[in-house]
Amino acid sequence: MERRLRFFVLLLCTAMTLSSCGGRKEAPANPLLSEWDTPYGVPPFDRIVPADFPPAFDRAMSLHNAEIEAIASDGDEPTFDNTMLAYDRAGLRLGRLRLLFDMLSASDATPEMQSVRERMMPLLAEHDDRIRMNERLFARIRTLYDVRRSLGLDADEMRLLERTYDEFVRSGALLDADEKARLQRINADLAAAGARFGAHLLAATKAYGLVLGENELEGLPPTVRDAARARAAERGLGNRSLFTLDEPSRLGVLTHSSRRDLREAVYRAYTERCARDSAYDNTREIVEISRLRLEKARLLGYASYADYALSDCMARTPEAADRLLADLWEPALEQAREELGELETLRQRDRRDTSGRFEAWDWWYYAEKLRKRDYAVDEEMLRPYFSLENVRTGIFFLANRLYGITFRPVVVPVSHPQMLAYEVLDADASHLGVLYFDLFSRAGKSGGAWCGLFTEQYYDADGRRVAPAVGVVCNFAPASGTTPTLLTLDETATLFHEFGHALHFLFRDVRYRGLSEVEGDFVELPSQIMENWAFEPEMLRQYATHYRTGEIIPDELVRKLRRSLRFNQGFALTELVAAARTDLDLHRRPEDAPFDPAEFERALTGRYGLIPQIAPRYRYPYFAHIFDGGYEAGYYFYLWAEVLDKDAFEAFRESGDLFDRRLAERFRREVLEPGGSRSGEAMFRAFRGREPDRRAMLRARGLLDEPDTAIRPAPPRMRPYVRLDGDEPLTPAKPITK
Repeated sequence: MERRLRFFVLLLCTAMTLSSCGGRKEAPANPLLSEWDTPYGVPPFDRIVPADFPPAFDRAMSLHNAEIEAIASDGDEPTFDNTMLAYDRAGLRLGRLRLLFDMLSASDATPEMQSVRERMMPLLAEHDDRIRMNERLFARIRTLYDVRRSLGLDADEMRLLERTYDEFVRSGALLDADEKARLQRINADLAAAGARFGAHLLAATKAYGLVLGENELEGLPPTVRDAARARAAERGLGNRSLFTLDEPSRLGVLTHSSRRDLREAVYRAYTERCARDSAYDNTREIVEISRLRLEKARLLGYASYADYALSDCMARTPEAADRLLADLWEPALEQAREELGELETLRQRDRRDTSGRFEAWDWWYYAEKLRKRDYAVDEEMLRPYFSLENVRTGIFFLANRLYGITFRPVVVPVSHPQMLAYEVLDADASHLGVLYFDLFSRAGKSGGAWCGLFTEQYYDADGRRVAPAVGVVCNFAPASGTTPTLLTLDETATLFHEFGHALHFLFRDVRYRGLSEVEGDFVELPSQIMENWAFEPEMLRQYATHYRTGEIIPDELVRKLRRSLRFNQGFALTELVAAARTDLDLHRRPEDAPFDPAEFERALTGRYGLIPQIAPRYRYPYFAHIFDGGYEAGYYFYLWAEVLDKDAFEAFRESGDLFDRRLAERFRREVLEPGGSRSGEAMFRAFRGREPDRRAMLRARGLLDEPDTAIRPAPPRMRPYVRLDGDEPLTPAKPITK
């Protein structure tokens, strides 16, 4: 059968090649249509333009269709090899193309890329549906599934068969012809609406700019001022200062500006993006997406979309997810009310503030004042110890201490001149993958931070592991003048977080591509656990050095920092849980009645008793996670995974060595390597030896009052583990240009 499949595909490719010949003038070769002759097989970023993607997608979908047709039309009885293995290997070129496009369309979200995205998303959804609703293909899979216990399959083979069968059923394989046609239309419309939502949000975010003169910068620290001036100069605004809705700029104003009117302007601009009757109104998209998701869920036999979405997660049901959120809500809200009382007292003593009441845009400003008063520490005092280069070196140090891996700067194609690339070497010096850092904000780049794959890990037909290429993307402010990029504590934690995702991708070692993905509410465990190390005293002494003097962060400052980490946690947890509850409740709606998203959200937060000085972390019109990001009915994932990550980190505390190599190797083996070859519950139990304990999360959030015993005598500082050859440490790498 495999020979017939190869012959069929060869004929198709030959026909396509011949049909493209005969023109008098040859067009430039499309780099996406050929094998990549780049180092490590990374994408040829320097030769790719947006116009290359549509023909490449067309070709890849045609090839995938041919592969599926060969499997479905095979006259032999279904076996694991001629059906499941063949299906798992099919679509490799299309899968590679989709990963690359998803990353580039977010990090380089130009109008051209957005146009391609809006065009291709419905076509890709239609392509997926044609395969998952292919009756002949599903019949072969179902035949194997029905007799699976008698096939002598090993654990991976059995899980691949069962997960693939479930995936087809969840995609409508058991529906009749009319129902399948309707589901296909729903999926195409959902893809189009999601692309429009994302395009509106990007346009609204980039359209805003607050231009200020020198006399309007009162209270802003030098780092914020310098970044604003550099931003203005980049846009040709002369000797002015430009503030945007990107997080470093927005929070700089909200945290430090003594001009209350400016804080309000930035806050409203951020929270009213894409609202009803705005220039980029997302109301229609929200209503349409909600309606279509509910119809899809009911078509597939579920009471609500949340029931459908969570049925293959660790939580299993919306009720289980809601129980976690409800358990966290009252303690978080109670603490937030106490914090508000302290902030209001502080505001009333501020002679400059003569307003009638404390508003949402006052929270960050007075919280920073309270941090200075009660903890004798502020962000600007700490930032000199957290230069981007220091933090990156610290992350590499941690990865080496835990797992023995090292990072070697390499010259490979990059998608932007500021991008850095490293070859990642395992403890035995074997090639694990390539890691890209794209860390600075720029025009046309989506906001926020994420980690994704440019190419995936898989095993080829000869049984050789193909290593991944992973990208970490952030939106930090670029260096200004002679001052390097200095990170806030939140930005530092963000880089540790995204690097945790990168380790998960790099370590993943699965036999079958269909077993790559973990459950949604497990996916944040590998990323969030890395944040736990970021501000541990033992870690801080290894990487937190003053960018000018080289002084290691003093123990007294470490104590202040540690104490301040639990500060304002009522606010942080309340806004996070509020967003998760509004997401879950939106997708638990059992009826398809007309509704106003803004009023629905207000009613929810009112019913839960959310205080007006705190808004959900994301409101519906700009809640990209759930309308254009794959987290629909799943924003609770972060909190579910936080229970897991805090408990898993407790194992390192209990060991007495935060860098316990044997424990880290077990975490790698049981949690990071298996991918979806085992359930999240099984992976956690294999590492921890029991079910997760929620108390570790409550302790970390300060909701259980326990003293911080983390400060120990300082150990000797270790060398940074970035290397070129052998064991020699390397000086900081310079940006690689195209």
